[in-house]
Amino acid sequence: MTGEMTPAERTAVTMEFEEPDRVPLFLLFTIYGAKELGLSIRDYFSRPEYVAEGQMRLQKKFGGDCLNPFCYAAVEVEAWGGEVIFAEDGPPNAGLPPIRSPEEIESLEVPLVEESPGLLFGLRTIELLKKQVGDDVPIMGSVVSPFSLPVMQLGFDAYLDLLYGEPDLFWTLMKNEEFCVEWANAQVEAGATAVGYADPLASPDMIPPDLYRRTGFVVARRTIPRIEAGVATSLASARALPIIDDLAGTGSVGVGVSAFDDLATVKRQCAGRLTVLGNLNAIEMRRWTPAQAEAEVKRAIAAAGPGGGFVLSDNHGEIPWQVPESVLMAIAAAVRKWGNYPLDWVSG
Repeated sequence: MTGEMTPAERTAVTMEFEEPDRVPLFLLFTIYGAKELGLSIRDYFSRPEYVAEGQMRLQKKFGGDCLNPFCYAAVEVEAWGGEVIFAEDGPPNAGLPPIRSPEEIESLEVPLVEESPGLLFGLRTIELLKKQVGDDVPIMGSVVSPFSLPVMQLGFDAYLDLLYGEPDLFWTLMKNEEFCVEWANAQVEAGATAVGYADPLASPDMIPPDLYRRTGFVVARRTIPRIEAGVATSLASARALPIIDDLAGTGSVGVGVSAFDDLATVKRQCAGRLTVLGNLNAIEMRRWTPAQAEAEVKRAIAAAGPGGGFVLSDNHGEIPWQVPESVLMAIAAAVRKWGNYPLDWVSG
């Protein structure tokens, strides 16, 4: 390809398994915007205007190819009656689970997006970003999968007990599907270009693949086709490689892969079916030098860049607060140095 593309054009071409002008770079900032604006994390998430401004400043500063209006996963469980706990230097987390006993599942009512302040905050943020960038920069919506959401709704131990021991109640709880579809499509209507489907419990690092195939895979296959935009499944830094074929069967168009996955092998297995997003180690990134950052970018592009179908990103969907700006600048510069197509420097 010749000439510089817009971020949206670049991403669209690579998702068609062709080579754009260069490898797209998705820097998925969440709390980092607070740092950019000089605000506490709690204050940053007090107004959608702050989050939108943070996203715009970071996209301009580092030259990434997407905007990420996602605030924190606990906003979803908050809609179900849960609480959010804020930290000074890390992402907000879910507090006590709102479902205190499995018996409550039968009478549980699905919350409405329009009655959930935290979700409305997210929609307003998307609208503000869409007004500024139009169709030139992809805006990534985000949902927690119906299958993984119960980790916050019930607590991890209680959910595993339910999953293994009370299958009827498990399927009753999958009324989560209706919530997920409504929330995802509300984001699309607000201006999101695509939707990330966070499903960490699907990973074989969490549960056996055969259990996933009987449960979470069925849920994903019913849910994802109802979302009115392209969906990329992320396992939130857990391994994806052993279930790539399953993920391709859910209706997903992309997959976020772990730093523990072999990127070249993932790319071969996904070829022509799923766009690969990954797999820079966001935890180790906090300790990288700029030279290490460049080496990691070059490694990832060599492994997965040829032929398109690859977006360089981190392995989780969160750039930690502690990552130095010099490292992020080095990542951005390395993509422009090593990611221009054709990748003549890649051997083999």
